[in-house]
Amino acid sequence: MSVDNATVRRVARLARIAVSDDDVEAMKGELNTILGFVEQLGEVDVTGIEPMTSVIPMAMKKRQDVVTDGAKAADIVANAPAHDAHFFMVPKVLE
Repeated sequence: MSVDNATVRRVARLARIAVSDDDVEAMKGELNTILGFVEQLGEVDVTGIEPMTSVIPMAMKKRQDVVTDGAKAADIVANAPAHDAHFFMVPKVLE
């Protein structure tokens, strides 16, 4: 896959990076190099290789999936300047 100048400008705009016209050619080369490396990774034969989360075999930590209130409501509102019945009180902003 080859990247053209329009694609470089679009990627830069999406990434919110200001790119001058002089830098477009340099970025085009860098993006083409990165994409070439990604294409090389696609050529690796991973048949029979199981996905892993770490290079060291380990069991995943699991917990029960239950809904709780966290039992922290009083602790959470304790630092608020004003609160009432576990709710934050804020000044009125709309008349």
